[in-house]
Amino acid sequence: MSDNLEHSFVTQLQENQNIIHKICRLYTNGDDAHKDLFQEITIQLWKAFPKFRGDSKFSTWAYRVALNTAITLYRKTKRSINTIEFEGRQHFLNDVEYDYEEEEQLKLMYKAVYQLNDIEKALIFMYLEDKDYQEISETLGISEVNARVKMNRIKGKLKKILNPLGV
Repeated sequence: MSDNLEHSFVTQLQENQNIIHKICRLYTNGDDAHKDLFQEITIQLWKAFPKFRGDSKFSTWAYRVALNTAITLYRKTKRSINTIEFEGRQHFLNDVEYDYEEEEQLKLMYKAVYQLNDIEKALIFMYLEDKDYQEISETLGISEVNARVKMNRIKGKLKKILNPLGV
């Protein structure tokens, strides 16, 4: 692979690595699993990069490769994701500007999202990242209408999950 292609890959990966970290957070629990999945996604992106035609943005393409890699590994291992209770972890936070209500809302959101299937997690993740339905559909390989329908169903599921919790 040429130095120019390698430099292009590294630059774009650095600019978009938060996408990969967020996907790793959705599909793993724990630092080691997160690092392993991040490494595997990076390897898959590197292998596929010479075939990247630029028909879509690098971030859209990276989302698709990362999600497919995460979902494939999740299905291959057929392991259940054991979650660690949020309260069981130590937090070293500055209390001056910390919003405990926001923390509770995020905790409830993650608890609800963990109950969704892998495709639903990917869709809600992209929706919460303010991706439009066109980009979501391109990334997930479904039609734009299907993405909208699935999103409405997910919203209904999340309401059912969160309503008994008083949210």
